[in-house]
Amino acid sequence: MEEGKSGNSSSSGRKKKMKRGSRIISYSGGCESIRRCIILSICSIVAMIWAISLWYPLVTVVLDRGGFPLHHDQLPGPCDDDSIAAVVMPDPPPLPPLMVLMLWAVWCTIGYSTTLLHNGPNPNAAAAAAVVPVVVEPDPPLRARRKYKSNGFLRVSCNGGLNQMRSGICDMVTIARYLNLTLVVPRLDKTSFWSDTSDFKDIFDLEHFINSLRDEVRIVRALPRTKRNVSILSMPPRSWSSEQYYLTQILPLFRKHQVIFFTKTDTRIANNGIPVELQKLRCRVNYQALKFAPRIKDTGDKLISILKRSGSFIVLHLRYEMDMLSFSGCSRGCSAAEAAELTRKRYAISWWKEKEIDPEKKRQEGLCPFTPEETALILKGLGIDKNAWIYIAAGEIYGGERRLAGLCAEFPKLATKEMLLSEEDLQPFRNHSTQMAALDYMVSLASDVFIPTYYGNMAKLVEGHRRYLGFKTTYQLNRKGLVDLLDKFQSKNISWDEFSFQVKDMHEDRKGQAGRRTVLPLLPKEEDYFYANPYECLPD
Repeated sequence: MEEGKSGNSSSSGRKKKMKRGSRIISYSGGCESIRRCIILSICSIVAMIWAISLWYPLVTVVLDRGGFPLHHDQLPGPCDDDSIAAVVMPDPPPLPPLMVLMLWAVWCTIGYSTTLLHNGPNPNAAAAAAVVPVVVEPDPPLRARRKYKSNGFLRVSCNGGLNQMRSGICDMVTIARYLNLTLVVPRLDKTSFWSDTSDFKDIFDLEHFINSLRDEVRIVRALPRTKRNVSILSMPPRSWSSEQYYLTQILPLFRKHQVIFFTKTDTRIANNGIPVELQKLRCRVNYQALKFAPRIKDTGDKLISILKRSGSFIVLHLRYEMDMLSFSGCSRGCSAAEAAELTRKRYAISWWKEKEIDPEKKRQEGLCPFTPEETALILKGLGIDKNAWIYIAAGEIYGGERRLAGLCAEFPKLATKEMLLSEEDLQPFRNHSTQMAALDYMVSLASDVFIPTYYGNMAKLVEGHRRYLGFKTTYQLNRKGLVDLLDKFQSKNISWDEFSFQVKDMHEDRKGQAGRRTVLPLLPKEEDYFYANPYECLPD
């Protein structure tokens, strides 16, 4: 786009235009200014060399006393005995007064040179040339509100963890848009296993959510007072439903009830057979409207910045946590007491329907998360560098450091948010597992490689989001095939070379490449999940 034109053509010959927002420098006194700057710069360099020569013997003393602080790639990780706080470095030697004076003189000289270069010998003329307003880009204008006659108010209660609720929110926005409803800001689950008291605004940027979708659907923070005393119909919509179900069976209910409350939101829209414009709206909500709240975003950006200092990094979604083990009935590697504890937890949670579970049968079917020990073998088999930085995206690992010992032995550069962030950084997120999961979600998106050890909701949504960001490398581990290979290797029926070859070969086409979803009309739970591969929204 063309820059603003000047009405005085002669002035354009005296000025050199630079990028918008940068300073325009006058060259009216160029030669004299440059000559003075060169002389002053040479004097500054000579003075600096002399000052350094005075301090050099003292620097040598520091090196002899233990050196300077560790680089990022030398930081101790969770596999080390020493903590970062234990790294105490010697105090540097004090600067001699003469050197302080010299550094002050050099600083003043450089400052004067810079001013001279910018302003030239004629301050008034230079100021006139240099005073250029910095152009600040305004925020993009809000989209025009979509005007429509609302058929009623839709209230929803999202169930599950962060990612199950996230996909549910996307589906509820899509339903509200399709039926011309007014959506009340979704209520988040506070009664599940995690007992997180976070509200929508604690996880997501509420203002952005409402404003970014205003051209599609009307979203309000609460029911109007005139609707608070009406009879509200509470119901869970049918799982894996087409848009026709909502049009023919749900919309008529709004003609009888002004407000309907959906008590569940997970998997309430089918993966396939949905009009493309609705599929794209699901994507728009997920990838554009659902931004994390500022506190989460700032802390997540800090985590990512720390990890990127070492170059590339891998995120390992190690789903070896109590809730997953208890829910799935998987107890490989656990003691008898631990297995009994997991069973008690499963029976105590009424909405977990499956109670009697054969752990070994489930493992053979590929329905269990891999143990840390199995994960170490799989990473080695895939050819992951032993010295790679690996961020563990997970809550508390069941069994603690004892269960991580084998993984640490093979991959010593493991990192966790507890290692990388201070207690002050983490304190606002304590006892808020959903907000902690949001930090892991951000780091998982930013990683060079993402490897989940269980194909749960987070693994699926991160996979789809990484596809949307440009098909970033994301392993979909073949759990059933890997269980067979692990058992053969551990029973010495195949060599390490054969094991590693088969692991690599098995996953050559399972790295998040472009492709179509597998469709199983009668088995929606077993077909490819829409949010794991939203190909309708992806580049060809």
